[in-house]
Amino acid sequence: QVQLVESGGGLVQAGGSLTLSCVASGRTFSSYAIGWFRQAPGKERESVAAISWSGGWTLYADSVKGRFTISRDNAKNTVSLQMNSLKSEDTAVYYCAGRADTIVTMTSTAYDYWGQGTQVTVSS
Repeated sequence: QVQLVESGGGLVQAGGSLTLSCVASGRTFSSYAIGWFRQAPGKERESVAAISWSGGWTLYADSVKGRFTISRDNAKNTVSLQMNSLKSEDTAVYYCAGRADTIVTMTSTAYDYWGQGTQVTVSS
């Protein structure tokens, strides 16, 4: 089992950057695929990016491709989401999630463990 805690959210102007962090507790973190998801008010949760246990495979939603970068440091039990060129439509609560599987996926129902979320607000 793993527990996930997100941080790094905040208020930023359009065009700016933020880096979100997801820190995990648990000795088996390195065997987990990790995904980032977001949910805006009145909208369904959507996938943002995902990374395999080794970091060798990454997936991105079309809406963030080229602007966001997901990475992980297993020695620090941390997955980061670097967000550049932020837009107002990126405003949402961002969640990281983990699944104990080598296969990386963008499907939220495939993830077993979720953090509490961190708010990102992009002002236009």
